[in-house]
Amino acid sequence: MLHLYDSATRQVRELALREPGKVSIYLCGPTVYGPPHLGHGRATLVYDVLRRYLEWTGLEVRFVSNITDIEDKIIERAQRENRPWEDITTKCEAVWWEAMDAVNFQRPTDTPHATEYVDEMIEMISDLIERGHAYTTDDGIYFDVQSVPDYGLLAYQSLDDMRAGGGEREVHGAAAKRHPADFVLWKLSKPGEPAWPAPWGDGRPGWHSECVVMSLGILGEGFDLHGGGQDLRFPHHENERAQAVALGQRFANHWMHNGFVVDAEGEKMSKSLGNVSNLLDLIEHYDPRTYRMVLLQSHYRSPVKITQDNLDAAVKALAGLDAFAARTSEVPTAHPDGSVLAEFRSLMDDDLDTPRATALLFDTVRAANAALDAGDDERTGALVATIDEICTALGLELGASDEVPTDAIDKAATLDAARAAKDYATADALRAELQADGWTVETGPSGTTVRR
Repeated sequence: MLHLYDSATRQVRELALREPGKVSIYLCGPTVYGPPHLGHGRATLVYDVLRRYLEWTGLEVRFVSNITDIEDKIIERAQRENRPWEDITTKCEAVWWEAMDAVNFQRPTDTPHATEYVDEMIEMISDLIERGHAYTTDDGIYFDVQSVPDYGLLAYQSLDDMRAGGGEREVHGAAAKRHPADFVLWKLSKPGEPAWPAPWGDGRPGWHSECVVMSLGILGEGFDLHGGGQDLRFPHHENERAQAVALGQRFANHWMHNGFVVDAEGEKMSKSLGNVSNLLDLIEHYDPRTYRMVLLQSHYRSPVKITQDNLDAAVKALAGLDAFAARTSEVPTAHPDGSVLAEFRSLMDDDLDTPRATALLFDTVRAANAALDAGDDERTGALVATIDEICTALGLELGASDEVPTDAIDKAATLDAARAAKDYATADALRAELQADGWTVETGPSGTTVRR
């Protein structure tokens, strides 16, 4: 059975299922006000691998990931650019899915949008007020964190030690709050801002109220796993949890958080720090599988740097896997090696240890090549089938980079013609152009080939 680190208990423990054979997962999705960066890509791919692995083991997974399509950052950009806020969210969501599809992210079972659940959020906030967990100020409704005895569970600190403002992206009504960590549930609208009618005045829901309503509304109480980036553990996930506790509802059974993508200095990549690398830029210049390979070779809880070296290493690794797939494309179907798959499951069940699982994949490829060279057809067939199974579980598609656009093929042919004419300066210039476009260029006796 899969064991994962649980951020609430701070230990690796079994992912206990609410219903045998079924897994319910909620992943905090994007706030659609800009292009996805590498940190977004890591979060989605970590949980994509988790989902694919669970499904590979035979479990039925309901995977919910929301779209936050109303939030302060969206409004700020709309006002700054003098555009309708709906135009921002629609176009940014389209860019999001373009990037996610490119990296082979399996689309969620459910993709709720925050604006579809405003009525339910208003109902929840009314309930919190009636229960004495929320109060009114002159700019909205706030949650009283002191009314929840174990507030701060996911923050790993006492309430008194928490920073002022409770981690809100922008501190609203600080002077009127009962405690600095109290967070906004409903924001009264200002002129020109989007608004929905509510008993306390027209406004919009606070960010922390959105996911708790959508997750409980779709998956129900006590769902199996809540995931997201490490930066969401506090305050966002803690504030979600606090609202569920205040409502007397069981929230997530298990909390999973992936580590940061960091820059060269070890700083977390984020829009606010200005050190963001656009995911679309990466997949424009590299085989989109490259990012998945880099992340598979890093443990999901550890910080990861995306450098030229590890991208190049991932490209080389994928080239080896693709070459293996091409070499064994005619190998007859066989039953996979049960002992290798058992080892793979053991590694993945140990807190999703993809670095060791990926190393096992490469070891198996080497063994399969050796068996093929030795003419051991039975052994080769079993190992090829095993590799297919592992790649399926990890979301790796072999041979997916074989398609090369016509212009790159033509340029490679022109390069060969220049070499044949001993025009090495032109050949070198064409090689440099191909490489600048993100292609690996290899020239051999049969001519020049290009691949991502």
